[in-house]
Amino acid sequence: MPIWIDADACPNAVKQILFRAAERTGVEMTFVANQTVSHPPFKSIRALRVEPGFDVADNFIAQSAEANDLVITSDIPLASEVIDKGAVVINFRGESLTKANIKARLNMRDFMDTLRSSGINSGGPPPFGQQEKQAFANQLDRWLAKHQ
Repeated sequence: MPIWIDADACPNAVKQILFRAAERTGVEMTFVANQTVSHPPFKSIRALRVEPGFDVADNFIAQSAEANDLVITSDIPLASEVIDKGAVVINFRGESLTKANIKARLNMRDFMDTLRSSGINSGGPPPFGQQEKQAFANQLDRWLAKHQ
């Protein structure tokens, strides 16, 4: 079962974890972005550069992912779309997005969007740190152990 990575906004620390996992397990990974993604020369890693444009990489992943594939993204609409297809989703902070929690995430995203468009500064996510890096690595290891 392949892993699809929304690579446009993927933190470098997450990429490094994924590269090590690919080397260790040989699991197929596809990094999708509208820019070039540098990666080690492992047979199991593929980087696809899509045309520039809003949501082009997300749309490619949504069309390509299948049931039981793992999709790594922090894009909530993309997560919702692939969850509906039966894919498993982990965000860059190691949170599992599921049918049980994705609707609430979509509602919160829309609410924050409304605040921002009203001129209210809602801030952004907290900085990506060691705790988030560890949470991501743990979630990835759990998925790999289950699917190897």
